Amino acid sequence: MSRLSISRLAVSRLAGLFTAFVILLGAIHSPARAEDKTLTVFAAASMKNALDEIDAAYTAKTGVKISASYAASSALAKQIEQGAPADVFVSADTDWMDYAIKQKNINEPTRVNLLGNSIVLIAPKDSMISNVNIGPGFDLAKLAGDGKIATGDVKAVPVGKYAKAALEKLGAWQAAEPKFAMAESVRAAMTLVARGEAVLGIVYSTDAKVEPGVKIIGTFPADTHPAIIYPVAATTTAKPETADYLAFLRSSAAKTILEKYGFKFLISPTT
Repeated sequence: MSRLSISRLAVSRLAGLFTAFVILLGAIHSPARAEDKTLTVFAAASMKNALDEIDAAYTAKTGVKISASYAASSALAKQIEQGAPADVFVSADTDWMDYAIKQKNINEPTRVNLLGNSIVLIAPKDSMISNVNIGPGFDLAKLAGDGKIATGDVKAVPVGKYAKAALEKLGAWQAAEPKFAMAESVRAAMTLVARGEAVLGIVYSTDAKVEPGVKIIGTFPADTHPAIIYPVAATTTAKPETADYLAFLRSSAAKTILEKYGFKFLISPTT
């Protein structure tokens, strides 16, 4: 074999090795790129149905996948504090967002008070109780009889805190307190009512609308409890893509979905 042929063979082999190296390098880095295209959202349990639809729309538009974790805002704030990886936090009250900011877990300039809601009194779908007037003289303990009343833990879970505030304002808390079954989240409380394990429950109106096993029998006046506000923000460890996702949550497309589920959009849509 001539020297020229040997040289060409060597060059060909080197080119082959270089190509294989490039392919191997791509294989090593592609999972990382794919991982970068996933955002993790920690959101209040009451957001599940609406946010699942929003996330599907966002993924269809951008290709960025959303991994959503739903629980009580109190539990999520604590998880973020303990180092759980999250890019976005959606709280069902301002207290837990304020807490996360105080712990330096939230990128404060990204915070937006996005949504409003209301709390309602619910009963199992087949309950004989209906059309309760919630106002001065409201006697929740008497209405519950020997049964249980379900809501979120009044010491931590936002819906429970709103419920207690409303009942205190109405003078109904003290008598009703022993009858309460405290749940870990608003969805857990609603499940107790849907299963008939509680005769009454206090949840958000948006939750009651997506659970066929319960019915709304009364609405708490807005002036009986602090304003129900859902703030949203990026965490201090959020990926760069998070800014675009937060912008989508403020868009007209997101507003349409959220209002369909009964949430009040508290800002003017950005797009």
